[in-house]
Amino acid sequence: MSEFILVSGMFTGAHVWEDAAARLASAGAGVHTAALTGLGGPRGAATGGIGLETHIQDVLALIDSVRADAGPDQEIVLVGHDYGVHPVLGAADRRAEHIGRIVCVDTGPGQDGAPALAAVPDPSVREEVAGRAGAEGDGGGLAAPAREEWQRWGSTAGIPEAALDRLTALASPQPLGTLLQPLRLTGRAAALPVTGVLCTANGSTIEMVQRRVDLGDPVFQPLADPQVSFFELPTGHWPMLSLPAELADVLLRAAAGEGHRLVSPGLREPPAHLRPFLLDVPQLPRERTGNVDLYLPDAEDPRPAVVFVHGGPVPAGALPTPRDWPALQGYARYAAMEGAVGVTLDHRLHGMTDYPRAAADVAAAVELVRADPRVDADRIALWFFSGGGLLAADWLRRPPAWLRALAASYPVLASHAGWGLVDSRFHPVSAVASAGTLPILITRVGRETPEIAVTVEEFLTAAGKCAADVEVVDVPHGRHAFETLDPTEESREAVHRAMHWVLGRLSV
Repeated sequence: MSEFILVSGMFTGAHVWEDAAARLASAGAGVHTAALTGLGGPRGAATGGIGLETHIQDVLALIDSVRADAGPDQEIVLVGHDYGVHPVLGAADRRAEHIGRIVCVDTGPGQDGAPALAAVPDPSVREEVAGRAGAEGDGGGLAAPAREEWQRWGSTAGIPEAALDRLTALASPQPLGTLLQPLRLTGRAAALPVTGVLCTANGSTIEMVQRRVDLGDPVFQPLADPQVSFFELPTGHWPMLSLPAELADVLLRAAAGEGHRLVSPGLREPPAHLRPFLLDVPQLPRERTGNVDLYLPDAEDPRPAVVFVHGGPVPAGALPTPRDWPALQGYARYAAMEGAVGVTLDHRLHGMTDYPRAAADVAAAVELVRADPRVDADRIALWFFSGGGLLAADWLRRPPAWLRALAASYPVLASHAGWGLVDSRFHPVSAVASAGTLPILITRVGRETPEIAVTVEEFLTAAGKCAADVEVVDVPHGRHAFETLDPTEESREAVHRAMHWVLGRLSV
């Protein structure tokens, strides 16, 4: 059996692993929980002089102790949760020859040269820490969360009330130096096997990671290496508290080399965003101006326009860009075939903090379209897809008179802490209360990921409370991006219904 070294995350100490560690030990594994300097003690503990290097040394000392007790040939599995992956990686880089596997529990792999602060999901916390570092240096500490504040750091789904009370009572300030000192890696640990444990209630799934690989995100490309495996757990960010037995089982399976492997784009059929559109639509003329494409109908008088807004985030430099994806082109050609101007565009939603500039790109594209003499500027519809759904909030909150309809297909309509916090401006669930009489269409897929599906239901509930004008087109057997993944009669009928609904509002 392997020897496991378990390293906790921000504000927490070895105590969070107690239940999972006991289950690993009962299965015959060796278990060692790292006591990181300054964490796991009282809330008023001193934090001065403690940095990432301090914690790397803590883990190195434990590795050396385990080797001395269990023998130099004993395989060691390093497990890091949340911030804990940074000292794990730093230690593995210096003892690579003694490490059998690294396991990242609901956290991404740290990057050489990047501080742990870069992985903190809340931008306000990043700003606070950076500001304090400028004034105080790295000797202070970030206050431990109050009981109701843990959600800022990850989903607390599944944690028993007593366990959440204990988590809060035993939480310690996080030394600023642990967040500010960059992780330095030589590359020695790069060849080690890695397993990621994704907690789905915190917004991460294997499907989502595969999608990022398919999009060509350079940060995610290494995750398609055969040495990398994945597991999912249906719980929040602290599985050692919510599902300790299941987490222990996953850790044992990871040590045995099990887990789901991602597929490199070149070794599989085309990813969803590059597969053919499910309808046969004609190759109508396209005009390209900057980041905007217009698909023009055969008409002499100004025509209404439908602006299709892609989802994301999409990595900068991904090719082809979204406006050349078959589904978006298919929708735009379909609209043009029916007598409207179909519009696609590329916007700069490359990360979760990019929504403001993506919103500016969409607004600029709409104005460019309305200024075109072939477009009836008083009859415009906006149609959002997937993660682009959050961009609908601005238009719901203050719908202009010329916006005749707003549609959204398998949309994200509220942000999730596990994805990285988004500016509160981009929250369609609350914005719909100001939509007035604006007609709204939601295309809802039955096989949506739960984390996205719940945002749609929250939106529909909010819309019902304010009597918003909302129509729903259901695709019971459809998946996210069903127009290319599920070319069934049910899917085709849903696209027809949605398009005719939008065009019907433009004809009024």
